[in-house]
Amino acid sequence: MKKPLVKDYMTREVVTLHPDLNVKEAVERIVKEGHVGLPVADGRRLLGFLTPKELLRNLNHPERRIRDIIAQGTVVAHPEMDIEDAARILFRMGVKELPVVDDEGTMVGIISTTDIIRSHIERVTPRKMLKLKETLETLYDVKIDVEREFIEIEHLLPTQKRIYADELQGRKKEIQRGLAEPIMVIAKKPQPILVDGHHRVMAARQMGIQKLEAYVLKLDKDIELGLERNARASGLHSLSDIDVNDFGQHPLVEVTTRLLKQRPEG
Repeated sequence: MKKPLVKDYMTREVVTLHPDLNVKEAVERIVKEGHVGLPVADGRRLLGFLTPKELLRNLNHPERRIRDIIAQGTVVAHPEMDIEDAARILFRMGVKELPVVDDEGTMVGIISTTDIIRSHIERVTPRKMLKLKETLETLYDVKIDVEREFIEIEHLLPTQKRIYADELQGRKKEIQRGLAEPIMVIAKKPQPILVDGHHRVMAARQMGIQKLEAYVLKLDKDIELGLERNARASGLHSLSDIDVNDFGQHPLVEVTTRLLKQRPEG
């Protein structure tokens, strides 16, 4: 896999503030766009970045122009920068977004913490897939090809009996924001086997989404796998057989009140 760069993950369509807007107008624009701050630019020429701190300092001066309250200059990323370096800058500066500027000083995009998370997700999933591929090839003496493609989800054979309602809601938000990692499927007849991504699949199903991006493992011979045999033995034949547990949280999620109750007195 090639080294991921800022240009591979940055958002190219950037919402900006014109420097001649006043504080009141800037607040209205930021609230409307759902951001905590925005770049200030004259056309594509970056002038600075308006942060919540600067807005709070000037709330009593709603007519003050943005160009007069922003700091001169701002930290930026370059499109050819290693995304890990951009992540370090975001962390050290304590900011959520970095404008991306080319060699001519033109703003060409913006990189955010969300983009950094997405880059990590896309690199973790292939490692999981390769581990599954190696395991199956060793266990069943088969050769497996892997393709990344969009697949129909409705007729998948699940291999997980239970999912959690709270995580299901989280997966819906990830799908909406483009953060969902590809699912993993083994191509089999009569049913493809869903190996990883049950919460993502069920979330997509509830949202009316018919296809998801997947790593599809294709065996060079048709054999029965323990995964499908165990799934059917557990009463799993379709996605409708998956139980959604809405009575408790995912076991990896703790609640503060529960932790406090468990704390010994004294």
